[in-house]
Formats: sequence, structure tokens, C-alpha cells
Amino acid sequence: MSKQDIHLTGVERTFGRDDIIVSKTDPKGRIIYANEVFLSIAGYTEDEILGAPHSIIRHPEMPRCVFKLLWDTIESGKEIFAYVVNRAKNGDHYWVLAHVTPTFDSSGKIISYHSNRRSPRREAVAKAEALYRELLAIEQAHSDRKAGMDAAFQAMVSKLQAAGLPYDEFVFTL
Repeated sequence: MSKQDIHLTGVERTFGRDDIIVSKTDPKGRIIYANEVFLSIAGYTEDEILGAPHSIIRHPEMPRCVFKLLWDTIESGKEIFAYVVNRAKNGDHYWVLAHVTPTFDSSGKIISYHSNRRSPRREAVAKAEALYRELLAIEQAHSDRKAGMDAAFQAMVSKLQAAGLPYDEFVFTL
């Protein structure tokens, strides 16, 4: 069954406040490590997940422009915090507060990315959902996917500028 064949169940999975979902990817975003919490929440086995693109858990209601910001940030060598809705193997979804950091070799080259995800506050999820619906509507209003992502990205940048906050601080105001 391919990722596209999975229907959305509308069922939200949750995990404990002390549980941490951990994964590590190579520079191209392929999973090279996933802890037991990740496997349990996402519903995959280690054999299914290792070597797969991290986007295997991408939920279709997650705006692409947020991932553009995430990748732009971590590829520049910086860390980022972001609220993300993910899709489990069976079509359930789960929200996380992700902290993604690059890992460097001794010469300063990025060799992998490490992500810790915690259970987010419910009030932050409600605010993120509203923002993401708005950004997703902008993305979907364009017939060209790249143009839609770029337009939504600019809308997000404008919101951040209006708030006078960088994204990492904005995330913690949700």
C-alpha cells in the first residue's frame, strides 16, 4: 500500500507528555534511526521506516511552506522548532512540537539531522491548525504547486514580520 492509498481516518493519536519521538535522517531526509516511540505512534516497523523518506509521515493538511522554512533553516546549519501534524501508517494523525537540529562532522559539514518531538499543548495545536488551514488554502488556490507554496511562504513571512518575531519565537506564542 503506497502512502497515497492511505485514507485519513480523522482519528488523532496522542502520546504521553514524557514520551519523546526521536528520529535521525541523512542529509537527503531518509530515515536512518527511529526510536520505539516513533515506531509505535507512526505505526511502522523498523524495517519499513529505515531508509524511507521522512515525508512518509507527512500529513496532506500540513502546509508545504512550513517544510520549506524548516528545510531552509536546518540546511543553513540552524535549529528549528515547529508544530507539525503527521500521518500514521493507518491514516490516523498526531501533532508534535518538533525540534530539528543539524549534525556536523569535524569539518563543519552537515552529515545528518536529528529530530525530537514532544506532545504539544492543546491550545497551541488549535492555533497551529487555524494558521495551517489558512496557509494550506493559499497553497491550494494556485494550480501550480510551487507557486502556491511560494505564495503561502510569503504570507507566513508577512505574518512573522507583522508580529515582529522570528519563526522560532512565533512558535512559542501559539
